[in-house]
Amino acid sequence: MPDAPAEGELMALRVARAEPAAEGIHLFELRHPAGGELPPFTPGAHLSVRVPGGALRNYSLCNDPHERDRYVIAVKRDEGGRGGSVALVDGVAMGDALEVSAPRNLFELDPRAPEYLFVAGGIGITPILAMIRYLKATGGKPFRLFYLTRHAAGTAFLADPDLAGEAVVIHHDEGDADQAYDLWPVFEEPTKAHIYCCGPRPLMDAVRDMTGHWPENSVHFEDFGSDLVRPREDDKPFRVRVGREGEALEVPVGATILEVLRLHGHKLPSSCESGTCGTCRTRYVEGEVDHRDLVLTPAERETSLMICVSRAASDELVLEP
Repeated sequence: MPDAPAEGELMALRVARAEPAAEGIHLFELRHPAGGELPPFTPGAHLSVRVPGGALRNYSLCNDPHERDRYVIAVKRDEGGRGGSVALVDGVAMGDALEVSAPRNLFELDPRAPEYLFVAGGIGITPILAMIRYLKATGGKPFRLFYLTRHAAGTAFLADPDLAGEAVVIHHDEGDADQAYDLWPVFEEPTKAHIYCCGPRPLMDAVRDMTGHWPENSVHFEDFGSDLVRPREDDKPFRVRVGREGEALEVPVGATILEVLRLHGHKLPSSCESGTCGTCRTRYVEGEVDHRDLVLTPAERETSLMICVSRAASDELVLEP
């Protein structure tokens, strides 16, 4: 079996398949070039993938975690994003090599739950599909899935047999808010189920609001920050320094502090790169921060920021060396 890469290292895998999974969504199957087993993963895990151009982007694994010979990811081509998905979909073909991290999991399926409620919005089906495959392969506990998309043509895995059956509701709202699926009857009465939700920020916010009366440890969210890291119309470039005497580095619109510091040789810990895990928390000593994470409390934001998503509201930001 190939050795798992050390923390922060990447392994080169071969693209065994690269094909459309739905309108605007591309599927990639990755295998070790020499064959054999890959490092294991658990349901809900993701890979960090170096896309053409050099940036690292996170994508959830959607195949059965019992499979050790391949990783499968599905990527939504997002013209309004930071360019990673476009570079991957347009620039990578079958037979190419991709550098990827070992699988990591910030969205673990809790084995203690007696049953599960899954809510997936659009491409958010990917980690949840791995969970469903795992449960079915193990003859596991009962679940219900609510898979919400805009239209059938853009629904990945629509014909997948693991998404068939009475436990699965697939709903298309055709982009009309009046046709949105009403989840309130699902969450009105708390049960012993654990809820797993992955999808666009508005969906997750809605589920969070509807489950405020559920036990906190039974509601789980996954978001690789498509909305948190997406450039905003009023974004402006700014400078960042590591220490007051450090070099002033330009952070352009569309790039993150984390990416710029890495390009200039700084080795920094990170995981989700979406402002949801807390790994890249960094202290700052000067400047005003435009906080965009989902982790820090108001008090913590007085001295710290998440450099994977947050920007400066001032012309310059000085980080603690």
